[in-house]
Amino acid sequence: MIGLMLLIVAAIYFAVLVLATRAAYRWAKNKGLTKSKCRLVAVGGFLALYLPLFWDHIPTLMAHQYYCATEAGFWLYKAPEQWRKENPGVMETLSSNKGQVREFHGDNNNFVRKSYMNQRFTYISKHNGPLLFNRWRQEQKIIDSKTDEILARNVDFSTSQVRRQAGWSGWKFWLDSEFLFGFRRCRIHSHLDPGSISAIASQFEGEEK
Repeated sequence: MIGLMLLIVAAIYFAVLVLATRAAYRWAKNKGLTKSKCRLVAVGGFLALYLPLFWDHIPTLMAHQYYCATEAGFWLYKAPEQWRKENPGVMETLSSNKGQVREFHGDNNNFVRKSYMNQRFTYISKHNGPLLFNRWRQEQKIIDSKTDEILARNVDFSTSQVRRQAGWSGWKFWLDSEFLFGFRRCRIHSHLDPGSISAIASQFEGEEK
């Protein structure tokens, strides 16, 4: 219901933008201005209504694309097979905690959550935001708890006015990357190793005993 209301409001606002742009153009034309100046006045009429509400729309879109292209990605520093070779027989002794042993530090927007996968590996999730231009950063790492070595890392970004929960991301719905791009997180990345953080985590989790 709320989504439908927002769409109706957006449609009305868009119609007003079009009317204001046309009115500005006609006003300039009636004043005898040249065609190029009429177009500039029309742009001015458009921006006069667009910027007070949507001033951060384009910067948000650009910031999301920039940080995805320069910082987002998946890095596999040590594959499970390589870790097994360096630690023979250890993996077979590990038993999964099934994600039940955790630590949480922070608040609803900025937090660090540690999940102790088993006796040896820790899955760390970091969430930060809102950063500049409605940006939210998510990072996940798998760490060897004994050596503090990072085995895999994933960095992703999303955008929204407030942290997206239960489908709500603030009344400025056009800042939501899922609304902007049709998907919530990055589609371009600075680096992508084969696999994913979830697939690697499942291999380091250990046996259920």
